[in-house]
Amino acid sequence: MQFSVTFRQMETSDKLKDHAFDRVKRLKKYFPDPITANVVLGVERYRQKADVNIMLHNGLMLKGQDVSEDMYQSIDKAMDKIERQIRKYKDRIRRHKPKTGPNISVRHNIVQAAAEPEFSVEAEAEADEVAMPRVIRTSEFSAKPMSLEEAIMQLELRNSTFLVFANSDTGAINVVYRREDGDYGLIETAAQSV
Repeated sequence: MQFSVTFRQMETSDKLKDHAFDRVKRLKKYFPDPITANVVLGVERYRQKADVNIMLHNGLMLKGQDVSEDMYQSIDKAMDKIERQIRKYKDRIRRHKPKTGPNISVRHNIVQAAAEPEFSVEAEAEADEVAMPRVIRTSEFSAKPMSLEEAIMQLELRNSTFLVFANSDTGAINVVYRREDGDYGLIETAAQSV
């Protein structure tokens, strides 16, 4: 198993690293194959945050995070979330076979909202320049081919609000997202011609 711990805005601690390793090692009872685990520990305004990302041998990604007053408690709660997800999807994870096909590159932009202009003579002259939204961060990732059922499982395992994927049945880029009422929404695009 590949294991790494990153400390952000705090001093490194071998005890915390060993504790995180022991908790991640418990996942071996579910998955005998080697897995990759990345643990990020950090402090945000006196709150201890643990963010755990685990890549399984079959390509599935598990994510768990927690924030509390104690870093050991944050690690334990994040790992408990991952273990609950694994138990919930254990059968599906075991028989999961990654779909083949090309990964499609997707770009995610975060756009800063346009500022409300002040109403004055000088501000009206500059309103056109101020009102334009601008991209403040861009990230690129691959939309992997998978079925809708696999995408929903991946969304749950990652504990995310949305997931962009290439629908293995249609070849189109789709977005599945968690709705406020607990159900899931699906945004479908037209299939791309190759």
